[in-house]
Amino acid sequence: MTITMAHGSGGAETSRLIRDVFASRFGNKLLEPMEDAAILKVSGRIAYTTDSYVVTPLIFPGGDIGRLAVCGTVNDLAVMGAKPLALTAGFILEEGLPLNVLERVADSMASAAREAHVQIVAGDTKVISGAGGMYINTSGIGLVNGRGVRIADGRVGDAVVVSGQLGDHHACILSRRMGVENNIQSDAQPLWSFVNKLQKTNIPIHGMRDITRGGLATVLNELSEACNLGVTLDEALLPVSSEVRGFCDMLGLEPLYMGNEGKLVAIIPSEYAHQALAIMKKHPYGKNAAIVGTLTDGKGVHLRTPLGGLRIVNALQGEGLPRIC
Repeated sequence: MTITMAHGSGGAETSRLIRDVFASRFGNKLLEPMEDAAILKVSGRIAYTTDSYVVTPLIFPGGDIGRLAVCGTVNDLAVMGAKPLALTAGFILEEGLPLNVLERVADSMASAAREAHVQIVAGDTKVISGAGGMYINTSGIGLVNGRGVRIADGRVGDAVVVSGQLGDHHACILSRRMGVENNIQSDAQPLWSFVNKLQKTNIPIHGMRDITRGGLATVLNELSEACNLGVTLDEALLPVSSEVRGFCDMLGLEPLYMGNEGKLVAIIPSEYAHQALAIMKKHPYGKNAAIVGTLTDGKGVHLRTPLGGLRIVNALQGEGLPRIC
């Protein structure tokens, strides 16, 4: 069975689709009334984010567009120091999409939401003509812990800590599009439990970002602009798997510009950096965490090579690489 235009008519087919595919998987007390909006009880400051997911292929090693949508939204909240509370999910389905693909994606979203301890409380479905694709838009709200985390709080001497290997998701998607056989898997994973462990230790965090499109190089250039400081990275300390590095070498790609969907970079005062690193390494999502650089006077991002030289690392220019989310 495939999605037809009737599934977007608002009639009986739409009701069955919502009931059988979405409500049966996402069901919770906030969603079950099926009102025009979910009513949430929130006390305190909230973080609110939205994102859209247009990745192809829809299913890839380590995940699919559904897991990606949940993890990406949860992570945008987590790196602001906000505990994710609730998500919305809007589906734009192209006519001809196999129903079993949609069901698999919905299962994956439900599983990722449980892993992230967050509920999908409202949604929408539209059907358009096309070639059997799917797009997902999400919004998320989270409860801010204390003052939250602001990327502009970095100070000279702070350590740059990454939570794991760079480029896994980007290399996975590009491999599938090119038909390259390898064992690279997406790292799509929700990071709130990871961030929460850092916050509970009262380690000061002077900035956090998830490393997505544009890679670590682009994220750190944005940080440099925000806090008016420079960043110096040590190339020898950057964690990159041998498979991703080999894939990048084969195609002339730079891992610093390859995106992830389950990694973050944290700016930590130097005196707390090794404590933070130890906490990260104890978490399943942080076993390959590393301290890779420091904040300095000046502006821009520089990379110290194994020979001791410094080269400028600019933000990603143009598209260059395929869409990964």
